[in-house]
Amino acid sequence: QVQLVESGGRSVQAGGSLTLSCTASEGTLSNYAMGWFRRAPGKARECVAAIKRDGAMLHYADSVKGRFTISRDNAKNVVILQMRSRKSKETAENYCAASMENGRSDEGVFNCWGRGTQVTVSS
Repeated sequence: QVQLVESGGRSVQAGGSLTLSCTASEGTLSNYAMGWFRRAPGKARECVAAIKRDGAMLHYADSVKGRFTISRDNAKNVVILQMRSRKSKETAENYCAASMENGRSDEGVFNCWGRGTQVTVSS
């Protein structure tokens, strides 16, 4: 099992940038494919980006391609989400998640979740 903790959430102006991090307080992240999900007020949770165990890209949502970047450093047990050119509609709770499935990015295969970190995008 792995215990995940997200950090870095805060308020940011539209058009600005923000970086989130996910660490494992228990377990080793290298054993899992990792994903970042977000849940906006009144909307379903969606996968923003996902990365395979070895660092190969797995998924980017069409709405964030070219603006967001997911990366990992297994030696340091950290997964990063870099977000640029934030849009006002992207205010959301952001979650880090782990999966034993290395080739899928749908929410159902991620069964280890952090508690989330809030990101507010202001106009």
